[in-house]
Amino acid sequence: MENFQNKLNLIKEKIRNIDKPLILELGVKEGRSTEMFLEVCDKNDGNLISVDILDCSKISKNPRWKFIHSSDDNFNYINNIITKKVDVLFIDSLHEPNHIRKVFFNYFNFVKINGLIFIDDVIWLPYVKEEYRDNEFVETINRLTFNKILEIFNANKNNFTLDINFSGSGLATIKKINVNLNNEKKINNRLFSFKNILKNFYRPSPKN
Repeated sequence: MENFQNKLNLIKEKIRNIDKPLILELGVKEGRSTEMFLEVCDKNDGNLISVDILDCSKISKNPRWKFIHSSDDNFNYINNIITKKVDVLFIDSLHEPNHIRKVFFNYFNFVKINGLIFIDDVIWLPYVKEEYRDNEFVETINRLTFNKILEIFNANKNNFTLDINFSGSGLATIKKINVNLNNEKKINNRLFSFKNILKNFYRPSPKN
């Protein structure tokens, strides 16, 4: 909980001066991020649209809030509801790399130039063996998500910037700088190339 609050504070600091923001939130759950976004909207005369597959409509009665009860990949439905470009996109729904890729590519089109995109749960370090959140499944999913984000960035270095906060389960911060978005590009990793394996195998041991 504390780590999530730290991430919310980080997001709030980055968006607190946006005038009349339109914020799109994918994933509501208990409404902690919803509450934070509404604080910013109340202060800066903004509006929040939240999407969740569960009925979270009772989370708030704030008139600045619009809740959409739907899966966030129901694009035929949701895309017709979002009629304006958004300043902030928060992706915190289904934490699975293919789903994140799918919603990122769809909603990227709705984000303004210089708008911000936040993706939660992108770091695996707390979940590795013998760490404080030891969980093999979450470790694997977060690793795959991290790699997917890097692959997308690898093909879009001129289209958005990427920063990753490694605290807790991690947070990716993306700033849109171009309307274009290319399909992801695999990263050619030489770490496990035959040449490097030979180097490691024949590397002399350090002398005492």
